[in-house]
Amino acid sequence: MIRSMTAFGAARADTPHGSVSIELRSVNSRFLDLHFRIPDELRQSEMPLRELLTANLGRGKVEIRGSITRRQRTDPDAINVGALEQAAALYAKVRAVLPDTPPPRLAELLAWPGVQTDEEGEAIWAEAAMTAATEALGQLQRAREREGQRLGAMIAERAAGVLGVVTHVEKHLPQLVNDYRERLARKLRETMDAAFPGGFQQITGQELSERLAHEATLFGLRIDVAEELSRLRSHLTELDRLLGGKGADRGAGKRLDFLFQEMNREANTLGSKAGGLEVTRAAMDLKLLIEQMREQAQNIE
Repeated sequence: MIRSMTAFGAARADTPHGSVSIELRSVNSRFLDLHFRIPDELRQSEMPLRELLTANLGRGKVEIRGSITRRQRTDPDAINVGALEQAAALYAKVRAVLPDTPPPRLAELLAWPGVQTDEEGEAIWAEAAMTAATEALGQLQRAREREGQRLGAMIAERAAGVLGVVTHVEKHLPQLVNDYRERLARKLRETMDAAFPGGFQQITGQELSERLAHEATLFGLRIDVAEELSRLRSHLTELDRLLGGKGADRGAGKRLDFLFQEMNREANTLGSKAGGLEVTRAAMDLKLLIEQMREQAQNIE
């Protein structure tokens, strides 16, 4: 099963002192790139969060947002007067420099660290952060898998188109080679007749025909693309295996990108060997389909 790198997950964990919310946003990246936007109370959670995400994600630029919402208490005895005095002293210093500074609102004072309780600690928030992050990670993974299924279906659809082109060329390849061989032999005869209108004194007509047939056969072998078509079929078999694999394959995106590079190489060779307009068109169709698959693979983990 393949997974996309683009997804979102969010969760909240409650504590007696409030709640911790964690949001995970993931987009495309060549490597796993983690960016934290969390308050100071959650700084000790950064390393455990990093380990959790590294163990479960292979690639992607992931933004981790954390926030704390403290529970407001209406019991006056639960208010930490010392913390309020610190807030008041800070406000007085600010007013000394900026006299027009308005006083803080009650909700802002109650949200001041340590005002509502002196029992809370970083360990409480860290535990809640890990709980919320684990749930958010599960949402992120499920979203990645759903998007991965959609991307896989789009790639499989274009892979079917590639198989159709390969089958069509294989079916008509013997006739295409024979037609081109005959055209080449006729052109060579016409050219040599024009160059030597009096004929050849040192070569018989049979020997000349044999040489022309030999040259035409050699060129027919050069334009024979059976090997390239066979390799394309082999690549399609590997592609089907990657798309239909059981379980999450964290390296599928890179393998798919390499596979499509190889398929594009075969399509280029097919185009360079094309002995007719039909094969040229087939090579162009293959390159277009492969490029479309490769674009989708950029989103896969």
